[in-house]
Amino acid sequence: MTSRGKYETRLDPALWAYIDAVNAWHPPEIIGLPIDKQRAVYDKMCRAFHQGRPPGVKARDGLIAAAGRDIAVRRYQLAGKAAAAMVVYYHGGGFILGGLESHDDICAEICAGTGFDVLSVAYRLAPEHVHPAAFDDAVTAFEWAAAATGLPLVLCGESAGGNLAAGVAQATRRGAAIGQVLIYPELGGDESTGSYVEHADAPLLSLHDIAFYRDVRSTKAQSSDDPTFSPLRDRDFSGLPPTMIVTAECDPLSSDGETYRDRILASGGKAWWHEEPRLVHSFLRARTTVPAAAEAFARIIAAVAALGKGEWPY
Repeated sequence: MTSRGKYETRLDPALWAYIDAVNAWHPPEIIGLPIDKQRAVYDKMCRAFHQGRPPGVKARDGLIAAAGRDIAVRRYQLAGKAAAAMVVYYHGGGFILGGLESHDDICAEICAGTGFDVLSVAYRLAPEHVHPAAFDDAVTAFEWAAAATGLPLVLCGESAGGNLAAGVAQATRRGAAIGQVLIYPELGGDESTGSYVEHADAPLLSLHDIAFYRDVRSTKAQSSDDPTFSPLRDRDFSGLPPTMIVTAECDPLSSDGETYRDRILASGGKAWWHEEPRLVHSFLRARTTVPAAAEAFARIIAAVAALGKGEWPY
């Protein structure tokens, strides 16, 4: 049983069974294990939480040729429906975990819920491949999708993947993306204020965890001001596609979403941020058991659908 502390009353009560289940599979102390052991445990947890694909969603795997490497991708399509747009999806996992299998059901449900094609990208992971490897793969996959499909593109990423989606939007600004949806993204915000302080010891993601993942991803010479590493460190937020950010209230990263929205609005762009009350980081996996998480996921799918149709509902 997880030690609940102040979160006993601050979290949605229905969330505790999910938190305890995650910690039973993937306990906080696992970050002390070798990376290969962490991946094995994480992969088992993802399989345990996998909900299967909705009826009518088909998927096929492929490779995108890049300089000296191939990037594995999985494309989801809704049978019998010509997609009006494509979602380029970057998975979470702290830049060290995850891949095509870890978020398979989430991508399939986005496909079913929007009718859009979804391209899930298996970018290179740290520590074998430190920054900018994941960012380079994210940009390459996006540029391939723009050139090869001819479809309007919506960027979407969760946690570490939200960092990559934002980085791609900034690297390709005024380009092919017609929108981006970021789900509790890690954007390199100010850790001395806001949710970083208020929720430094939140369940499922702590400030200590964030520092661990950041350090594993970094080279010794990594600059904290590199916007491809920390999108909030950019000095120019103009020319970005319409952006929707959804965060969890009890998550150290929540303030990143608010700050990113404010920077885009101040630069004349369109941005909307919503903090889901009483939820924690990674709530997408609780969408089938926690009504508040299901409602949040429905909002995310609606945001993706709106942007893919060129609509701005806020």
